[in-house]
Amino acid sequence: MNIVDAKVIVTCPGRNFVTLKLTTEDGISGVGDATLNGRELAVASYLRDHVCPLLVGRAADQIEDTWQYLYRGGYWRRGPVTMTAIGAVDVALWDIKAKVAGLPLYQLLGGRSRVGVTVYGHANGGSIPELLEEVARYLDAGYRAVRVQCGIPGIDSTYGVSGDKLFYEPAHGARPAETTWSSERYLRFIPKVFDAVRVKHGFDFHMLHDVHHRLTPIEAARLGKSVEEYALFWLEDPIAEELQEGFRIIRRHTTTPLAVGEVFNSIWDCHLLIAEQLIDYIRTNATHAGGVTHVRRIFQLADLHHVRTGSHGATDLSPVSLAASLHIDLSVPNFGIQEYMRHSALTDEVFPHAYRFEDGYLHPGEVPGLGVDIDEQLAARFPYNTAYLPVIRLVDGAMHDW
Repeated sequence: MNIVDAKVIVTCPGRNFVTLKLTTEDGISGVGDATLNGRELAVASYLRDHVCPLLVGRAADQIEDTWQYLYRGGYWRRGPVTMTAIGAVDVALWDIKAKVAGLPLYQLLGGRSRVGVTVYGHANGGSIPELLEEVARYLDAGYRAVRVQCGIPGIDSTYGVSGDKLFYEPAHGARPAETTWSSERYLRFIPKVFDAVRVKHGFDFHMLHDVHHRLTPIEAARLGKSVEEYALFWLEDPIAEELQEGFRIIRRHTTTPLAVGEVFNSIWDCHLLIAEQLIDYIRTNATHAGGVTHVRRIFQLADLHHVRTGSHGATDLSPVSLAASLHIDLSVPNFGIQEYMRHSALTDEVFPHAYRFEDGYLHPGEVPGLGVDIDEQLAARFPYNTAYLPVIRLVDGAMHDW
């Protein structure tokens, strides 16, 4: 069963998505998400100009061989563009294989290990009272876990805080927006946020928080130690992750659980963090880390070292990516939690899917394959729209990690 068509679809139903659609000679098609926020066209070109011509004529059932062919055969290995492209191919091939088998993908990965996939929602507010109202909304909706992000006094814009409380989208405009950051103000204020949430809403739900790479290791250590009493489920991306040894400093000072990895694209980015048990949750996902094939390797390594999964699931990944994550989540033994930001109604129309939210869990559904597709005619009505992620500067004007 050979691949006879490989098509790259770029669409913008409110935000940009890149989708790879592979079709076999038997007429079976599979889809993979190739979205890389703010650099979408780089992946689209990589696929269209360099990968798709190599796929036509290849056997669709040789998933591992195709993965190795694209990874080892490309010579220039790794990197977000390459691994996102490989991830799209891999997920599309798994989609095809599961459809041929007549089974939902998770059944090919060993079957279900749990009744559903626990997810967390994103509550944010410009002030503590506003945030507390948003947390209440998520709890009332049945969420068992909530990420909390709050505006910081004296900082004009804070990561994770937006006017639209349901659909947070940071990428806007033909040039990156510039905002200002102060770690000192953040560190003074954020423990008050956690205290207010626990006082108001108690401890009967998981509370998460994303620092978004903003701190130094010693600052992150101080923060983790100072908020231990609030029992965070995790503190996400406390530092920039290129220097992984920095996590040793954090670990020496706090027992607050750490989650990292949404910017990782291979097992080599995180093997030290996992092997030394410097983190508690690995955040990588099938889109940006080489598909189902490679993410399973990462998660299996994590399982050996008591590290659980917490896959990235923001709306800068399409429903195709979320569906792939759910099938993996349902099957792996070391699942931790899944990020879940609801897509817009228009995005859901472009990407009809079988997964559903119920009682704090997501369920991938029982449709053969991923259980998600793309409406190509509808997608064609929404052309690409240039949108960049923001950048930030410190109060003295120096560039800082967004």
